[in-house]
Amino acid sequence: MAYLFYDKDVTDMTIREINKLFREHDESHLFPICGEFNATERAIRRLRKFLRGHGSSGGIEYASMLDAEISNIVNQCNQR
Repeated sequence: MAYLFYDKDVTDMTIREINKLFREHDESHLFPICGEFNATERAIRRLRKFLRGHGSSGGIEYASMLDAEISNIVNQCNQR
């Protein structure tokens, strides 16, 4: 079963490929979070830090984590 983001199957993608896919479709530069930063880039940086100690092979697991982290960042700002 395919796991799609932006109409692309991320099941067998590497972390680098998933980051590239999310960056290519990123529009957060048009609407900076809290007028300050790009949510996609911040999420990628946070996950890099987290994965240093935990690891991830990419694919579904990483794409889901990245999508959730972007949502968390956006929602945290909206609660301020």
